[in-house]
Amino acid sequence: MQLQFGKRRATVLNVTDEPAKFNFSPEDFKHFETYDLIYRTLCAILYNYVPTSGHPGGSISSGRFVQRIIFDTMDYDFSNPDEDAADFISYAAGHKALGLYAMWALRNEMVRVGNQSLLPRDEKYQLRLEDLLGFRRNPIEETELFKKYKAKALDGHPTPATPFVKLSTGASGVGVSTSFGLALGAVDVYGGANAPRVHVVEGEGGMTPGRVAEAFAFAATAGLKNLVIHIDWNQASIDSNHVTRDENGPGDYVQWDPIEFAYLHDWNVIIVPDGKDFKQIFTAQKLLGELKNDQPTAIVYRTVKGWKYGIEGRASHGAGHKFCSEGYYAALAEAENAFGIKFPRFEGDQTPNHVEKYYFDTLMTIRKIIETDKVTAAFLAGRLLESQKRLVSRARKPRTGGPNAELIYDGGRFKVAEMPLELQLKVGDTVTLRGVLGDVLNYYNKISSGAILAAAADLLGSTSVNNIYKGFPEGYFHTNLRPLSRTLSIGGICEDAIGGICSGVSSYGRHVGVGSSYAAFIAALQHITMRLHGIGQQARVNAFGGKYHPFIAIGAHTGLKTGEDGPTHADPQALQIVQENFPAGVLISLTPWDPQEIWPLVTAALQARPCVIVPFVTRPNEKVLDRAKYGLPQASAAASGVYLMRKAVGEADATIVLQESGVTYTFVESVLPRLDKDGFNLNVYYVASAELFDILSQSEQDKIFPSVLRSKAIGITGFTLPTLYRFVTSERGRRTSLHPFMKGHYMGSGQAHKVLEEAGLDSESQYQAIVKAIKGRQS
Repeated sequence: MQLQFGKRRATVLNVTDEPAKFNFSPEDFKHFETYDLIYRTLCAILYNYVPTSGHPGGSISSGRFVQRIIFDTMDYDFSNPDEDAADFISYAAGHKALGLYAMWALRNEMVRVGNQSLLPRDEKYQLRLEDLLGFRRNPIEETELFKKYKAKALDGHPTPATPFVKLSTGASGVGVSTSFGLALGAVDVYGGANAPRVHVVEGEGGMTPGRVAEAFAFAATAGLKNLVIHIDWNQASIDSNHVTRDENGPGDYVQWDPIEFAYLHDWNVIIVPDGKDFKQIFTAQKLLGELKNDQPTAIVYRTVKGWKYGIEGRASHGAGHKFCSEGYYAALAEAENAFGIKFPRFEGDQTPNHVEKYYFDTLMTIRKIIETDKVTAAFLAGRLLESQKRLVSRARKPRTGGPNAELIYDGGRFKVAEMPLELQLKVGDTVTLRGVLGDVLNYYNKISSGAILAAAADLLGSTSVNNIYKGFPEGYFHTNLRPLSRTLSIGGICEDAIGGICSGVSSYGRHVGVGSSYAAFIAALQHITMRLHGIGQQARVNAFGGKYHPFIAIGAHTGLKTGEDGPTHADPQALQIVQENFPAGVLISLTPWDPQEIWPLVTAALQARPCVIVPFVTRPNEKVLDRAKYGLPQASAAASGVYLMRKAVGEADATIVLQESGVTYTFVESVLPRLDKDGFNLNVYYVASAELFDILSQSEQDKIFPSVLRSKAIGITGFTLPTLYRFVTSERGRRTSLHPFMKGHYMGSGQAHKVLEEAGLDSESQYQAIVKAIKGRQS
């Protein structure tokens, strides 16, 4: 019996089946060959003069199909990199940054020579040949020409500090899922019939991480027909020259090939047997217009990593010729012979300024080639003009009643101290923190016409994410079948891809992506995506202005109160992964204990507009407390990040710092009344968000929680002890603080109150520890 694929909605095409389907001008091939020769030469130059750093092999093998994408297949306006209605390209394969920068600089140079009117007016939206002096250079570089020409510092993997780049990519498959999120944003804003097309560049090695399979499943399920991934199948990674299975036998890493992988996930596949052949490349990209189903498309190009560079295969992945070696000059010879020029030969000491001078002179030789052959420059600039005209003719407009995330951030409209009537909670009611969080996000979702797209790791109801899309059409989002649904099906139990899709759709700029799972899983599994989202958003804002576009990762079922699931799920470590672990303003964690704190905390975080918001919410039912009865301030006090729950009269017997809902409910309901009865005079603080507290000025922080009190404080936390170090600053205070790992082991399973008791965080243990600390201080 031979196993075959079951029925698919997708189709498979091979360009060799219809070799004469399209007529291409010989002139096209001639100019693209010229451009590619210059491009391959420039790739060799960049690697040489960093010096000897970057990824030349994959940059070269992907070059020919990327050239066709940017000069023919995409509909975009080269003069306006920020045009939302345009098609765009995303290098999920961030290690091909060397190629991206070479491609961008050559395109800019062709336009400068061929039709200057197409250049962006502001130079910050260009990537010039001179900017290549900044490849893999630090922004504080001191070399003479870098400063003279105000070269951009070009990161080793691309960031949105570069025009036309929407994301930071390159980290273990994250770029695939975030790029797919961009396609989701585009299709939701403009509708499936006329959405901008997103072209993603990746190689087969970059498809091996598990999060890539998760993202492929999502794109097919959602019907992202505006999504095209261009796969540079060269079979070479850092360690292998036979990554996937192919006609020559089993793969070193995986036992699928990219064609099978894509078709298995119900993607259209266009096969290009020779990815070096421009006719096959042109045909493949032209065939995109022939596909009429709702499925995304993969074009698979068989290529050679390091083609004509002099080093091929895995040896050219992250390495190349030695600095100004014979091998390097041999890589330049084809261009020298074709254009009748000679590139500079390096002489002298390898001091930074001297090396930079030769690098610059070599770049100026590239400029001379282009200025001499103005016909090719005019031809390619003309292609970009045609692209601009096609974009205009498409007349893409955002759909009526579409998402508008900007409405969510309106501080003039939404006040932390003014909870909307429909969200107000009644004292004595039983609710969950996760449920109230879902209700708050649902309120903002309706306000913003569905700008919040939500997903969970097979936990929509369990983590109350289903509250977020109440009032919107049921079912999972699909471009044509359910375009107004706000619920995403992202592969199932797939926290990795959920983070990537949410990051990508937020990066598009019109949405807030929300993903949810157990805090035990999501904090760790989305950490790379959180970090890259922060890098990308910060780079974009620093380079071009604007504000961050947040995504939200809900750490649900937080802490020991998830005790029945055992220590694999009831995890106190999750907060430590994110709290105060990012640059200021990039990530805000939220640790409410009372459901009444959800509105002020979420609203304050949204208005602060970090890159990532991570609320930690527990699973069990909780009663809505009468805060006044317990002498507590209004819940809106939580918006300051740290607030005084109880203020001592005069000299305090103790200062107690609380964090996390489980231990705080226990303290407020059972411990505080006993301490009051005993007549203890206490300062009690709650940490609702370390990062919101950081936003306050130093004087405001000191006013709320003076350093002298921090030095005397003891803590009680349902998270790990280091999350309190900022607020419990003495060694004695830390030694006497209560936390889940006091006894040096993970907790067992059981009902919440038994797990808290095992940890020593139950009411009796809290009471005895506080009394002991007070008596120890008094003695």
